Amino acid sequence: MCGITGAAWTEREQPLEQSVLERMTSVLAHRGPDDFGLYHSAQQANQSEPAAGAALGHRRLSIIDLAGGRQPLCNEDGTIWVAFNGEIYNYRELQSELEQSGHRFSTSCDTETIVHLYEELGPDCVSRLRGMFAFAVWDDRQKQLFLARDRLGQKPLVYRQESERLLFASELKSLLQVPGLPREVDPTALNEYLTFQYVPAPRCLLKGFQKLPPAHTAVYRDGTLTLKRYWQPGYDDFDQDAARIDFGSAQDPAAQQTRDQLRETLTEAVRLRMRSDVPLGAFLSGGVDSTIVVGLMQQLTEQPVKTFSIGFPVAAFDERSFAREAARHLGTDHHEAVVTPDALGILPRLIWQYDEPFADSSAIPTMYLSEITRREVTVALTGDGGDELFAGYDRYQAVQIAAWFDRLPAPIRKLATLKLWQHLPASVRQKSRRRRLKRLLSALGEPPERRYLKWISIFDDDRRTALLSPDLAAELGNADPALPLLSAYEACRDRDFVTRTTCADVLTYLPGDILTKVDIASMSYGLECRSPFLDHHVAEFAARLPLSAKLRGRRGKLILLETFGDLLPPSIQRRRKMGFGVPLDHWFRNELKPMLQETLLDPVSLNRGYFKRGAIESLIEEHLQSKWDHSYRLWSLLCLELWQRMFVDGQSVPDAVPNASGV
Repeated sequence: MCGITGAAWTEREQPLEQSVLERMTSVLAHRGPDDFGLYHSAQQANQSEPAAGAALGHRRLSIIDLAGGRQPLCNEDGTIWVAFNGEIYNYRELQSELEQSGHRFSTSCDTETIVHLYEELGPDCVSRLRGMFAFAVWDDRQKQLFLARDRLGQKPLVYRQESERLLFASELKSLLQVPGLPREVDPTALNEYLTFQYVPAPRCLLKGFQKLPPAHTAVYRDGTLTLKRYWQPGYDDFDQDAARIDFGSAQDPAAQQTRDQLRETLTEAVRLRMRSDVPLGAFLSGGVDSTIVVGLMQQLTEQPVKTFSIGFPVAAFDERSFAREAARHLGTDHHEAVVTPDALGILPRLIWQYDEPFADSSAIPTMYLSEITRREVTVALTGDGGDELFAGYDRYQAVQIAAWFDRLPAPIRKLATLKLWQHLPASVRQKSRRRRLKRLLSALGEPPERRYLKWISIFDDDRRTALLSPDLAAELGNADPALPLLSAYEACRDRDFVTRTTCADVLTYLPGDILTKVDIASMSYGLECRSPFLDHHVAEFAARLPLSAKLRGRRGKLILLETFGDLLPPSIQRRRKMGFGVPLDHWFRNELKPMLQETLLDPVSLNRGYFKRGAIESLIEEHLQSKWDHSYRLWSLLCLELWQRMFVDGQSVPDAVPNASGV
């Protein structure tokens, strides 16, 4: 795992200065603390005349071939150079093929596989890669820069296209080391952030910067950038015969064959991700997904797997008992720690590391877990992706209920959507049964896609309208923050609506929230996280399954429970999903109360012109008086303002952040 950065320019643009490249690379030291390397085409060729060229910077976290594999890395004649972040799990198999084709390898690392595969296939090389990756290839023969990002979006890649230059990096803070770049908030991206709690690709919150979307490549040549999607999960590659399989029956041979195929596919994904030349372990929450991954790991090795979990003093956020039970059942070498989250202490680091305001509060425990795990191992396997691929979230049950509702006679549907139900009393607790029921009823009259957006939004349409200032609302005009989600639904048109919703989450929420959270949190401590469920063979297998294999009644992930029951203690098979979060509602009424009021009601914040003062005051007052739980909304606004002070206003960055003076 590493950090990459650099630029490509046309012959009409001055080359990127070496000192700037060094700063762009150094600010990514947390992603690769073991080594660094630079490539600059102008210096390599000792050019005196203007010419198209490129500069590549790399920070290395050594995982494979510790002694070799320094980057940027080139082919035999020095015409193809690569800077790579990620892991190619099938690199040994690819290396054997390439050697038979006449390529000579000078290292044993997976990175060199990309160089020679690009020589063979050009941009189509990504179709052969099984792994997580974001990389840049400079083809000096064609004066062409090639960028690629993995299928499911595990590794990040941001860029900025200018008239005669393209800048790219693993993280936005690296690009901001380039002098003179503007720092202006994009109103459309801000609108989407308030909706989703993250900024969906391809936008960045800073205008003029973009994210390369998952499963995309980009070619930059002679000032033109061309993007191409190279993979889809395959939700529409659905075998109608599978819908007739009785997955609820232990006697149906087709169901058992499907379970056997799933076990074989996921086991292979785990086996490939255990390739490492450094200590390796796993996150273990005691949930279904992480327990399955650890169980398969334990079956593939003779030594106890090192597993890690954290707990909190607040029982509602403490999963240690389940993690301990899973560890005993599987025989792992288990490590746990009790964490008392210090919101005031971790907030500056959180804002700095995430580059953009990121309002998923589970980033906090993920950072703590990454810190304690890195003390023992350099690589950790995780269960990320299981919920989206196998219908594990409770909200999919609500989607299914709503789908049944849509088939009811019109008079009954009209009765259920009457406004009077919203006047029924409900607990202030966000997840109380009565509040969930009111939330369900409030959206039943909406089209299915809009209904789901209302359920998952931090600020839904009504709340966002009440929040935005008249000036910002006028600037946004008819801009629809739902477009990222609606576009994702269009990628899966021919399936039932619950499956379409899981597909939309795989394309949006998974890369934009979950994988961003894990990548940034883990890499801030130089820890590599690998996710077997995100192997594209596993993802494609899950996409082809009918809903009946995943969700029946109030239980999701059924095929996982049926396939891997031997790895799961009975209590874990029965348990409800617990969010990996922190007590935000309590914090805002106690230790974070002064910061909340002083920050959001500060004239600096109010004078930005984004929000109505009265709306901010109401959110704070209603929460402090326990009239409503606005904790997630307040957290998103607090993260936004602190980000602006750090990245737009140029206020101080956290201590011990290297070479951050440019941000």
